[in-house]
Amino acid sequence: MKRYYLGIDTSCYTTSCAIIDSDFQIVGEARKILEVKQGERGLQQSNMVFQHTKALPKLISELPQLPISGVGVSGFPRREENSYMPAFMVGLGYGQSLSHMMNVPLQVFAHQENHILAALRELKTIPKDPFLALHLSGGTTELVYCHYKGEGIFESHIIGGSKDLQGGQYVDRIGVAMDLPFPAGKHLEALALQTTEYEPLPSSVKEGWISFAGPCSAAMRRISDSMNDIEKSNLSRAVFTSIGNALEKMINYHLKNKPVKTLIAVGGVMSNSILRHRMDHYCRRNHITLHVAQPQFSVDNATGNAFGAAFLEETRG
Repeated sequence: MKRYYLGIDTSCYTTSCAIIDSDFQIVGEARKILEVKQGERGLQQSNMVFQHTKALPKLISELPQLPISGVGVSGFPRREENSYMPAFMVGLGYGQSLSHMMNVPLQVFAHQENHILAALRELKTIPKDPFLALHLSGGTTELVYCHYKGEGIFESHIIGGSKDLQGGQYVDRIGVAMDLPFPAGKHLEALALQTTEYEPLPSSVKEGWISFAGPCSAAMRRISDSMNDIEKSNLSRAVFTSIGNALEKMINYHLKNKPVKTLIAVGGVMSNSILRHRMDHYCRRNHITLHVAQPQFSVDNATGNAFGAAFLEETRG
């Protein structure tokens, strides 16, 4: 008889829940992107908490009514001391309450682990050897050296990333400046895919750490009210190319000291087809196995937490 596991994630910009069965297949999934006013580039934490609190009951009601054998939830951004964000308290509170009322195990993961687990779900396992996880989103640009220790816990060390703007912030600032909706990723990608021609932007990497502030400033200087569609497409392509160049430089630096055979690329920005194509070619050249979630499960969603809860219960001896 199949068993079913509920996942919940309340991140900065998406409320989400999902159910995965004991074969690690998705049987139900619902999510809602938080509302950001036109022209703004983010939300205050209090607004996130309000929108999550309002959206989560309705989303859970959209899932099939099944007997739940375990709950997985994001309780904090990263598995490190003092990693805290109010938005995650909404999902954590629901998870704790449902776990108690249904008398089923609760597994609390980091939001970053939820992303990694979403990419690993299709493998139906978790690598035993150390691997690199590239987490690229609106709030995070990190290269993490990970080693799975069991019981849903990853020992992880941030070895690279961005020293200033995050990858998603870079994309959103350029997109909003060109009057695109926030979050701007998919809209900027649509423009970028219209051309292969572009005037390059710089990519800045020093000792394995990226600076996106300089490239973002250079891109902003090219934006004007008189830009035509071709110019917007060229600039969009240049933005994603500069991000791809920086990621390759960063990973090259750290592979010298942390040689691995596996790279897991996660986060909303990694749903971008241009960057996924770059990472695929990069890994092939360097004989590294790349794992990514399908684009719709690379952005914020709860399938990783559901898979994590299912994996722990189903693989226990």
